[in-house]
Amino acid sequence: MDNQMSFIEKQFPVSKVSKESYKERKANNGQTLTGLGKWWGRKPLILVRAAILGCLMPCSDNPKADMDIFLKILSMDNDGLIDRKQKSLSAKELYEIAQGNKHFRQFLNEWFEVDGAKVKIRNGQDKNDIEMRLFKTLGYDDKLKYCVRPEQLETLRKDSWNAINHHLGTSAKSLNELVEQLSMQRYGRLITVGDCFSGGGSIPFEAARIGAKAYGSDLNPIAGLLTWANIHILGSNDDEVIEMKSFQEKIFNSVNAEMSKLGIEHNENGDRALSYLYCVEAKCPECGIKVPLAPSWLIGKGTKTVAILSKNGNRYDISIKMAASSKEMQIASEGTITSKGLVCPNCSMTTPISILRGDRVDQNSNTVSGLRQWEKSDFDFLEDDIYNERLYAIKYETKDGQRYYRAPNERDLANELNVKQIVSENIVSWQEQGLVPSMAIESGYNTDQVIRERGWTHWNHLFNARQLLIGKTLLSAVEKEKNTKNKVVGLLGINKCVDWNSKLCIWNAGIGNEKLQNTFTTQALNTLFNYGCRSSAAIDTTWFYAINQNQTYKNSLVEITDARDVNTISDFWITDPPYADAVNYHELSEYFLAWDKRLLQEIFPQWYTDSKRILAVKGDNHFSHTMIDIYSNLTNHMPDDGMQVVMFTHSDPAVWAQLALIMWKSGLRVTAAWNIATETESGGLKDGNYVKGTVLLVLRKQTGDDMAFLDEINADIRAEVRRQIASMLELENKEEPNFTDPDFVLAAYAASLKVLTSYKTIEDLDLDYELNLAINNPAQSSIVKIIEAAKKIAYDCVIPLEFESYLWKDLSNAEKFYIKGLESEKHGNYQISTYQEFARGFNIGGYGQMMASEKANTARLKTPVEMAGRTISEVPDFENSLLRTVFMGIYTGIKEDENPSRALGYIKNELPNYWDKRDMIKQLLSFIKDTKDIDNMTPHWEQSATMADLLHSLVTNDSI
Repeated sequence: MDNQMSFIEKQFPVSKVSKESYKERKANNGQTLTGLGKWWGRKPLILVRAAILGCLMPCSDNPKADMDIFLKILSMDNDGLIDRKQKSLSAKELYEIAQGNKHFRQFLNEWFEVDGAKVKIRNGQDKNDIEMRLFKTLGYDDKLKYCVRPEQLETLRKDSWNAINHHLGTSAKSLNELVEQLSMQRYGRLITVGDCFSGGGSIPFEAARIGAKAYGSDLNPIAGLLTWANIHILGSNDDEVIEMKSFQEKIFNSVNAEMSKLGIEHNENGDRALSYLYCVEAKCPECGIKVPLAPSWLIGKGTKTVAILSKNGNRYDISIKMAASSKEMQIASEGTITSKGLVCPNCSMTTPISILRGDRVDQNSNTVSGLRQWEKSDFDFLEDDIYNERLYAIKYETKDGQRYYRAPNERDLANELNVKQIVSENIVSWQEQGLVPSMAIESGYNTDQVIRERGWTHWNHLFNARQLLIGKTLLSAVEKEKNTKNKVVGLLGINKCVDWNSKLCIWNAGIGNEKLQNTFTTQALNTLFNYGCRSSAAIDTTWFYAINQNQTYKNSLVEITDARDVNTISDFWITDPPYADAVNYHELSEYFLAWDKRLLQEIFPQWYTDSKRILAVKGDNHFSHTMIDIYSNLTNHMPDDGMQVVMFTHSDPAVWAQLALIMWKSGLRVTAAWNIATETESGGLKDGNYVKGTVLLVLRKQTGDDMAFLDEINADIRAEVRRQIASMLELENKEEPNFTDPDFVLAAYAASLKVLTSYKTIEDLDLDYELNLAINNPAQSSIVKIIEAAKKIAYDCVIPLEFESYLWKDLSNAEKFYIKGLESEKHGNYQISTYQEFARGFNIGGYGQMMASEKANTARLKTPVEMAGRTISEVPDFENSLLRTVFMGIYTGIKEDENPSRALGYIKNELPNYWDKRDMIKQLLSFIKDTKDIDNMTPHWEQSATMADLLHSLVTNDSI
């Protein structure tokens, strides 16, 4: 084994790790860590596992065998997928698979009985045997639908361990043993995996779970809490988990009993409230009437519940109606607040929000809100404030479980007054004791919104009286606990409850979904004109959460500290740093910190309870220098043969150049890069031109003092790009491709950075000056130009599988652009960003004339019929190309009675050197005719592809 190079530096199962990451993300609340609490942007655990094992596993001189073994370790090989298969396939699904597979169609009558739409397995046939034979024929994506995630498979089969141990020289029977043995082989000790931006804790948790020693640190105490909990709460034994669940039950029951005793959640019939709906009110400046504000008055689409406004003097009464008519539902869907402002139901005038709030512009041209700034102990609007708030609906549950909505009556309003009285009398002492928030809201990108839009100046202002009372009662009960783990379980429960019970919680009126959403449905603090509030009886769904038990390496360390001050040595640093346009974690986490201060101090006396905003990595002018300080520190705290993996989500060459220069100046050199698709729709990303991948940049320490001149290394970069892509193509699986075009482009970026960063200095390059250029004027940066050039080389190397390489070289850039675009469509990719990338890679401008559509997810090229005889003037290289002549031939043949002879006649007439070009014409026609057999292409390509097929036969059989 060559211990100098790790598996991840040579190859990586990009496609399979992407698919597994996507499956994990789609599990939403079924993910292992998300149940413990909110964090913005955890990386998939399978991605972390693959990265750590990829760094640990050495390369042999047999790359194919290395890949097979790596997939076995991750249970991503065929045997692993069979062992992970948990869901059964129905007889109908099996029938459809057999019907679609030419090798199994012969068994349809033998295996299945079909009666109309009903399908069943014939008597005497073994369903399990049929199912396994057919399951093995499925593609990776289809197999995954029936499989548990790799982390949910308890152990690999004996045959897999035999193969792994034989290849790696180990004797492991579990992943933990394998990690330990590979660690000893390589370092003579168990490896430490570190992450100084631990956030939601994916990296330290996964490291500890697979048996490595984990080090996790973060500047933020909430991140520290989650990371500690991942390792110690989820890593608890059976008895501890039973005790923690019993503790959750005890606290919930005690809070529930206390609220019941106060009598503030029951009505005159003894029914218990579950949800309260509140709305903001404001006077219409035009007519002076007080208007309740909501974007919609729909309360429940399933129960057909609506709020109905009726004028009563200078204000509106609000009645609640269940089983409303479709007309009433339609009326209720129109609210009194729109994006344009308050829409008065009395005078029909619209008042912009800024006018309503009385906003003005100060002498520095800053907008100043006209709202009253709330005092520290406030929890409600005052009578003469611009905004007021009112309770307009309550969802009740009867003793026998029936649920209904009603408008608040006198008893409900008396309960409401009682709650406000309790909070009013106690809030100052509660704040002094740390039982409800008292922290001021610091000005910031996200936090300015609540100050500007409501006048809220302290974190307690984001919670109404009921929410403050429930939060305080929970905190008081948890505080009495002595057991550290129980206390942490309680603190995480409080955080979940306050996320799901604040004035920023949207009421969802959807069918089967009439309930509150959480505060952080987005990465922002969005104020609402109407919101939902839970009663103490309804916090059960957030207070009780899954403790997904996992064995973890407990001798792991979690700290809260500035990444520049980390002083723990890690063999592998795996980091997902905040980037230039990152989420403002430091601001958003203060929402939780305002509640957690007291308990955090008691549980972790050595920790601070401040978000340390001033030290947070921000996307400002200091960003690159902060990052250099951090990564220089990590480089100093790793052994000479240690490794780093930096995860980031950008595909802009200028950003790559910045990152490369940061790493270079930190004493690191790039050895590889891989692009993993990790984002799902639920991650807040839409399809289209959005970054959906996470780049893994693999780095080692710079150990040499080599120096070079810029013009000397250009040849080295070209050679390295070609070598890198050739090695990836060699490993490519034609049936289940592992790499896409963006992967090859990223490999080219990495190859160029690998050459650049292998030198200590480049004689005619000032790194500080280059970094400044890459940030402020990328077009002038030598490094950006080098990376752009590498991309062009990559596109020259990535030849469609159906194309002869000697013919590909003779195509113009415009023809290559079209063919690569068509290849992408064959694979079902209709994203405009793909064409934009190809246009940059092949240096094509004005390609719009070649496109049938340029919309985000329906982008596609024109077919020969759609191009017809129009001139493609903006792309002369295409207009004058052989491909365009072939297209005109196809179009001519179709137009003239579907006659392929007319098509061939046109081409021969246009090309005096037809015989010299015959091989290329056959190649182009062959590439086009295949489109008729691809489902997603048939609708628009069938006519052109059929003519191309006929024309291909004529050209093939044409003789002099």
